Amino acid sequence: MRYPLKVWRQHLVPQHALTTFAGMLSHSEIPWLKNYLIRYFLKRYNVNMNEALEPNPFAYPSYHEFFIRRLKPGSRPIDASPTSIVSPCDGTISQMGKIEGNSLLQAKGRHFSLEALVGSHEDAKAFENGHFATIYLAPIDYHRVHMPLSGTLTHLRYIPGELFSVNPLTTDHVDNLFARNERVVTFFKHDHGSFAIILVGAMIVGSIFTRWGGNVTPHRAKKILDISYPNLPEQHIRLDKGDEMGYFALGSTVIVLLDAKMQWEYDLSQNSRLVVGQGIGHLLP
Repeated sequence: MRYPLKVWRQHLVPQHALTTFAGMLSHSEIPWLKNYLIRYFLKRYNVNMNEALEPNPFAYPSYHEFFIRRLKPGSRPIDASPTSIVSPCDGTISQMGKIEGNSLLQAKGRHFSLEALVGSHEDAKAFENGHFATIYLAPIDYHRVHMPLSGTLTHLRYIPGELFSVNPLTTDHVDNLFARNERVVTFFKHDHGSFAIILVGAMIVGSIFTRWGGNVTPHRAKKILDISYPNLPEQHIRLDKGDEMGYFALGSTVIVLLDAKMQWEYDLSQNSRLVVGQGIGHLLP
């Protein structure tokens, strides 16, 4: 397969420096600059500002705040079935299915290691032969990430890495993409087992935030960071299905891993469009 020039260029550019610069621009509150960036974005993408909590795009103090805009209450109804698994984000299914032992499908002819993705042999074993869904967030998508199930946070792992784009073209051509890029792996317990939500960084994604810890990637650390959370019930961080759990400062990919008996919805496949709260699967007894 021919290697596209757009992918080759990503090997050559200074990924982290470019991302840092983009982050600085996106946080600027200089009126003419932030309005120029917002206006360019609106012109390039068909953004539905009517569903935003603040529908005036130029009322946001920065491009960053515009990009992570909240939606009006009720804009994303959460599937209320007690056994449903819901989409954690707006986006497009890149891949979805069974984890074959320790291997996940990235794209046709390309697989990657579950252990490499989560950064731990022990954590990987919990999801072997489980289920996964990889969802790509395009720039136009709502970029806050929500809970696919109710759960209690047990630990988090920040894994440094490269910052390749995660668009479909790059996904089709860069081996081990999601296990190479910077990412934040969050682990949860729920009534039927365990699940993980993985926020994968990418080119010009300034930062990855969690609801409970803020910016997990403030200085582009060079080593793996593990954080465990209290076992005392009164100190648990518990989030309900549909609750916001984090967001990207610019866009990327979310991967959900589940170890429970479950089934994905039959009408979903690669390239299916999703919105937050939409039922994408259900737990089995």
